[in-house]
Formats: sequence, structure tokens, C-alpha cells
Amino acid sequence: MSEGAASPGAEAAASAGPDALGRTDWDRIPDKLRACGLRWTPQRGTLLTVLARTDGHVTGSQLVERCRELDPATTPSTVYRTLDVLEELGVVSHSHGIDGREEFHVLPTLDHGHLICSTCGAEEELPAADAAPFLGALRRERGFEAEIGHLTVMGRCRVCAETGANRPAPASSAATTT
Repeated sequence: MSEGAASPGAEAAASAGPDALGRTDWDRIPDKLRACGLRWTPQRGTLLTVLARTDGHVTGSQLVERCRELDPATTPSTVYRTLDVLEELGVVSHSHGIDGREEFHVLPTLDHGHLICSTCGAEEELPAADAAPFLGALRRERGFEAEIGHLTVMGRCRVCAETGANRPAPASSAATTT
């Protein structure tokens, strides 16, 4: 969908995501997807089942794997297309991990950025309130409206900085704490 264009289910988006108590009305999502022009399929039902059981960050490929555990016929294209629409509906949001891959958060999740240690690979959430002064300065001084969900800061965690560790983190064994 092009930027600035109204989504096919824009009216549906307002009531599809989390309610005031932070609960997603999973039973209403099939109707919301239909309102966006998508058919309701067993694969999409499997994805919703997996998302409802997910907490924290998860990559698209992990979602495909989890869906295939329940339904081996799950195709990656269905998972990714459905995730795009679910993001428009406010059910999931995405950010980018240390390797650039999209990571998805099942909402509601508090807006946050990520601090990633380039030495040990540890990841920590950066609450929006902690990033607010920096984001405010960007807005005031540069007229730039940054999205906290896409903010990733690379550096060294407290432990690595205090111990003087400086080895690069192995690409495949990054530790995650969320």
C-alpha cells in the first residue's frame, strides 16, 4: 500500500486493535480482514492462533515456522501479507532487529526502541519516555518526526562497557532480553 493512501479497511482499523484494557478482540479479526478485501482462510486462522500465543518480539520466519507446526501447508506469502494488514489494523507492529530483519510485536506493546550490544548481542527495550528528550530534540532542531518503534541504538551494554569487553557479538547467537 502506498504511503498516504487510505487502507481498504481504514474504518475497520479503529476497532480491530487492542481495546482500552489492552486486549485484542481476536474473534473480530476475520471480519476486519474481509473488510480489507482478504479472504478468511485456515492459514490466516493459524497465524492468529500463533499470534495470540506470542509475547515479545518474533520474526516473520519464526511465525512461519510456528504456523507450520500447526498447519504444514502454511505459506510465507500468506503470513507476510496478513501481517501487513494486521499492522494496518493495529494488531501487530514491526521494528527491525540487529540484522535488519523485521521483528513483530503483538500489540498492545508499549512504544519502545531497542538498545543492542554490539559486543555480546544483548538486547534491551528502550522505553519511549527515556527516548523522548532525544526524539523531541530531533523534532525541534531538525523538524524530523522519528518513530520510536524503529529506533535501534547500537553500542555496548553496561556489563561489556564495565569489563572492557570489545569482541563482536556472534551473528547467530545474540542474547535477547525483553
